[in-house]
Amino acid sequence: MSKFMDGKVAVVTGAGGGIGRDIALQLAQAGAQVVVNDIGASLSGEGGDAGPADAVVAEIRAAGGEASANTDSIAAQDGARRLIQQAVDTFGRIDCVINNAGILRDRFFHKMSEEEWDAVVKVHLYGSFYTSSAAAGFFKEQGSGSFVHMTSTSGLVGNRAQANYAAAKMGIVGLSRSIALDMQRSGVRSNCIAPFAWGRMVASVPITTQAQQLAAQRKQQLMTPAKVAPLAVFLASELGADVNGQVFAVRANEIMLMSQPRPAKSVHQSEGWTPQSIAEHALPAMRHALTPLEETADVFNWPPI
Repeated sequence: MSKFMDGKVAVVTGAGGGIGRDIALQLAQAGAQVVVNDIGASLSGEGGDAGPADAVVAEIRAAGGEASANTDSIAAQDGARRLIQQAVDTFGRIDCVINNAGILRDRFFHKMSEEEWDAVVKVHLYGSFYTSSAAAGFFKEQGSGSFVHMTSTSGLVGNRAQANYAAAKMGIVGLSRSIALDMQRSGVRSNCIAPFAWGRMVASVPITTQAQQLAAQRKQQLMTPAKVAPLAVFLASELGADVNGQVFAVRANEIMLMSQPRPAKSVHQSEGWTPQSIAEHALPAMRHALTPLEETADVFNWPPI
């Protein structure tokens, strides 16, 4: 039976567990040949182990699919290039890149070290750029290809103690939009997903009350990584051929199209503005349109569906 991704080759970073693993498995189920990239590091990015990537490859092969393991670090440009080249050398082409790899180094902004900042930005933002850049030439030559990048509501909305992660994830939104604009004439697409899923990153958030424990148990049951994978596979495949430069969120059984920054309110004054006239006239006219200083939990304040 023909599958809608037969003959396609996909690279998934951070695919040794969590969301990446489920994306890799579902891509393979759809017929894609998959390169499973994972360095096997801890949540904070330390250490390395080929086991997670090898285990996912074994799962794919046991189900009749084709896959290859890769343990290069995409936080380095050479590693990202080797990853993409492995896909081409092993399977003959490259059709989609899922930029999913990530780490956390949570700390309040004013206490964050340079190393904690750099480590997170390197994996999320630099890594997404490096893999995308490495694949771009192949995509341009064949006149097709798709990128799916993982962003986060930590950047889109906000969370405490995640300045490094939030900045990297908002940077990915800008990167994705630029890729979409730069490469649309070559038949290449680029989109973002902000996933809500119970994985290592969400599980690392401290729980201090019984109510939080009960809420966490319900979220763990509903917000599984497998719920995110169908949208990633859709965007990676030709089923999503007319979707480009967009940002989606997935939360259990909900798929949301996220807004992107556009003017919310405009005021003008023919003689120009002074700080005093801004305070007296411009700000009062715009005050009702100011964005509240909310966190993710304030905006997504209903139970997972």
